[in-house]
Amino acid sequence: MSELQGAEAVVLVGGKGTRLRPLTLSAPKPMLPTAGVPFLTHLLSRIREVGITHVVLGTSYKAEVFQEHFGDGADLGLDLEYVVEEVPLDTAGAIRNVAHKLREPDVMVFNGDILSGVDLRGVLTTHRESRADVTLHLVKVDDPRRFGCVPTDAEGRVTAFLEKTENPPTDQINAGCYVFRREVIEAIPAGRPVSVERETFPGLLESGARLQGHVDTSYWLDLGTPAAFVQGSADLVRGVAPSAAVPTPGDAIVLPGATVDASAVLTGGTTVGAGATVAAGARLDGAVLFDGAVVGEGAVIERSVLGAGSLVQAGAVIRDSVIGDSAVVGARCELIGGARVWPGVVLPEAGVRFSADA
Repeated sequence: MSELQGAEAVVLVGGKGTRLRPLTLSAPKPMLPTAGVPFLTHLLSRIREVGITHVVLGTSYKAEVFQEHFGDGADLGLDLEYVVEEVPLDTAGAIRNVAHKLREPDVMVFNGDILSGVDLRGVLTTHRESRADVTLHLVKVDDPRRFGCVPTDAEGRVTAFLEKTENPPTDQINAGCYVFRREVIEAIPAGRPVSVERETFPGLLESGARLQGHVDTSYWLDLGTPAAFVQGSADLVRGVAPSAAVPTPGDAIVLPGATVDASAVLTGGTTVGAGATVAAGARLDGAVLFDGAVVGEGAVIERSVLGAGSLVQAGAVIRDSVIGDSAVVGARCELIGGARVWPGVVLPEAGVRFSADA
């Protein structure tokens, strides 16, 4: 893919991912294994696929992990740079914090925890053809009450930013992908927290700037919760969500070094991490096994995450739950309904049922 002239990207990856604990105790949310690779790899591969090569990562929590894994970006065909956010600056503040690294007139900005199928070239084309100061990807959702909504006029111009309401006037929400003119970023106040939706965008509207909406119904998912993380990983494996980092979609991905017994059943977009083991008769549906996880004979894992080095013993049933790194779930235990087992915890055998944190 040839380079896309006049455009570069910023990816904001500074959050602590508290809603995904205990998984994010050991790694930032964008670095969690998702369909076999760190989640951020999927976004970076899509950015490169459309021809953008210069990418700045705005980091904070466990900032060193990103550079240790991606380095200068050469393996992905990218020129990666890093800027550490020393204190929380909110979204617009974090964007302003990387301004000194920017080179191009158009800057695509991404929230690093969103899985999206939007046509990135289409967003940039909308921005350029409308001569906007900022263009926002707006996605239509079935239930906009859970989100702030963003109405647009007949020409696609953004007219307001509205808080959550029981009767939203539109089904369009902010999808966490923007194109800024670089001058707009440079005008954001530096060195203090600035909210993009409560301060930057309303201020631009008041000043008469053009904020354009790029509206579509493409795949979109915020990976902020364990259930969403599992769904996103499964959708990537199955090809429901697009990624150049998943070359052959299917029912499951088994990474090199993993051992899966021939009688085990893997379905629903399951991922089995490197060095993991799945024993005879186990059934995995929409499961995410991090590296070195072990599933015993006849165990059932559905829509759940097993952390690195964790052990689920024979006959256990795990549904809609999270098992932390190196945790042990005893034989015939049952975990359901959002249970979370913290790293290193050992649950007893004898068929104990858990439906809360352990």
